[in-house]
Amino acid sequence: MKEIRFHGRGGQGAVMASELLVHALVHKGNYGQSIPAYGFERRGAPLQAFVKLDNKPIRERVQVYQPDGIIVLDQSLMTQIPVYEGLKDNSFAVVNSSKQLDFANSPQELQLMASVNANRIALDIFNAPITNTILLGAFAAATELVELDSLKQAISDFFPEKIIDKNLKAVERGFKEVCVIRKSNVLTKAK
Repeated sequence: MKEIRFHGRGGQGAVMASELLVHALVHKGNYGQSIPAYGFERRGAPLQAFVKLDNKPIRERVQVYQPDGIIVLDQSLMTQIPVYEGLKDNSFAVVNSSKQLDFANSPQELQLMASVNANRIALDIFNAPITNTILLGAFAAATELVELDSLKQAISDFFPEKIIDKNLKAVERGFKEVCVIRKSNVLTKAK
């Protein structure tokens, strides 16, 4: 089983992103769970959402304390809360960042870091800092744990018709514009 922890702020769509990811996984015959954890329920407050994915049914429905990876929708959270806490060995981080990331201040368990300037893309597409589908595209390219086509299908099934096209563009741009760096310090442009 793979476990992923989303870090975002209220109103950024972290919970919706976790639900979309699960729908995309189930669409391909896998099993998944999306578990939100709100804390203070107000816009802008830090929150977490959790995803569990497997090729067999998942019985346990609890928060993720030792994730295989994290997805961070708001880069400011990197210095405000312990986003790396509990990471398993060989883990990944997919981060909304305007800067190229490195392993200088990251835990040794982290083996892959992916960054995408999701704020810039979101402003281009939505005229608002809505980064969730962009980060899902970056996640798909960096980890290959979900296919881009499955994410597109989940977006088409899940969103109201008036916002489907913009979110399809957003997930594609996240997929195409993500930069991935591995512990070996070899920088690659994902797909």
